[in-house]
This record gives sequence, structure tokens and C-alpha cells, in this order.
Amino acid sequence: MWAHVWRFLYSNYFRFWLKWILRLLTGRCELQRLLGGAEAGARRTLSIMSLFLMKSFTVLRNAVYVEEAEVEKCVTDVMKEKKIEKKDTGFKTNLHISLLQISGYKKLYLNVENLRKVPYDSENEEHEEQLIELWNLLMPHENLKARISKQWCDIGFQGDDPKTDFRGMGLLGLVNLVYFSKHYTNEARQILSRSNHPKLGYSYAIVGINLTEMAYSLLKNGALKAHLYNMVSGLPQMEHFHQFYCYLVYEFDKFWFEEEPESIMHFNQYREKFHEKIKGLLLDYNVVLTLRD
Repeated sequence: MWAHVWRFLYSNYFRFWLKWILRLLTGRCELQRLLGGAEAGARRTLSIMSLFLMKSFTVLRNAVYVEEAEVEKCVTDVMKEKKIEKKDTGFKTNLHISLLQISGYKKLYLNVENLRKVPYDSENEEHEEQLIELWNLLMPHENLKARISKQWCDIGFQGDDPKTDFRGMGLLGLVNLVYFSKHYTNEARQILSRSNHPKLGYSYAIVGINLTEMAYSLLKNGALKAHLYNMVSGLPQMEHFHQFYCYLVYEFDKFWFEEEPESIMHFNQYREKFHEKIKGLLLDYNVVLTLRD
């Protein structure tokens, strides 16, 4: 009860007077203090988002919805609204970076979503080339005897034709698998080998597609904001989403063998436990979850 009373009093009375006193003492508004004091990254950008959404000024509230092409003008409008001198280049630069991160996150989600919506098409030459590339990266010493083949099960697909396994995540699932295999080839081959363990084995490609869904859902619900804002000083790109996916694949394999499930029939239970672990890590303002080349 007392916590609710304190929050009400602080929000409606004390906060206003505290801000007024700090402005008198420092000669700087709350936004200037935030941009000048907080470290670059998630803590600063997330704080700016929260601050802007609390404001009644249209210019400030709209800033969190600005598109990339409008960021420069938005920064100018905010400085004008808050009567901040143009010579304060640090303020301008830091606000510009934070607004790019905010707009970039939204754009990244749209790009990921658009790729997810593309169904795998066996008549599409580019799609087929990526699928064959995946095989060659993972199985360099074994030729694929036919496009429709039981051999696909050797890298963790469910049947003779992998295209049916991409239905949920579309082309995004394949692109993620290829990215990990291309940029972390040794790790991918090692994990594929471990996935064939006689007791603790799992379907490598199917689990990889499942982890694409996990990465996608974390991006969609905003859980990746802190990670991406710490990782990228500007616009997050598709590359950064793929790198996070690589982290998930690598860490899930370690997690699976550490947990030693009784059988693959318990996959969903352990998948959810891993999901909760990742969500917990992403709550840290200083989080960065990537593998290094």
C-alpha cells in the first residue's frame, strides 16, 4: 500500500519539484541531463523512450515513432521544443543515435517479418541454392545424391524434402541455418555431430528452425531491445539478428547436454526452460548476447 502511495506522490508532486530544483542547480533540462549522463546503449535509449512517452508535448511523444529518414528533423524539432542551443553538439549526437536505434529496431522487425513470410519455394533457384549450400557447409565430404533424399535426415530434417520443415518460419529459418553454418562452420559441424549422440541426440535442422522462432518472438515482443541497443550504435541490421540466432544455437546445444533430458520427447519442456533463461538474461540493461568470430 505504502509503495503505491509513494509512487502516486512522487509522480504527481515530488517529481515536478525535484526536476525544477535540478534544473536550477545544473541549468539543464531532464533530457539534457539524461543524454549527458547515461552511458551510450540500452540504458540511455530505453530511458529516453520512457521519458518521451511520459511527455504531453507532441514533438517529444512522436519522437519514439519517427522513421529513419525523419530522425535528423526530429532532433532539430526536439532541440527547438526544449530550447537547447545548437552548440550543444553532444546532445544532438546522442539523441540522434538513440532515435536511430529506436527506428532501426522497428525496421529490423519488419525486415525479419517480411523474410519469415516468404515461403520456401522449390521452384525458386535462389532458395534451392541456399538449401544445397547448407548441405555442403555441414557435410563437405558427402555428396547429396538427389534433391529428394533420405540424406536430409542426416542434418536433422524430418523427411526426404526439407521444404516442408520451413512452413512455420519460411525462408527465415533457412537463412538462419545457412548464416550459422557459413560464419561459424566449425561450431556448426561440431553441434551437428553432437546432435547425433545416441542418447541425447536431437534433430539439428528442426531445432535450428525452432530457435529461429524463438529469436523472432523475442524480437517481436521487444525483448531484444537492450541487447541490440548495446550492440549497435545506430541502426540494427539483419546481420545483428542472425548473430543473436547463432548465440541461441550455440548456447542451446550446451544447455541441452548439461540438462541431460531423458529423451527428445521432453524437448518442449527444456526448450521453454532455455527460453526463460534467455529472457532473464535480456532483462539486464548491459546485456550483449553474441558469439565472436
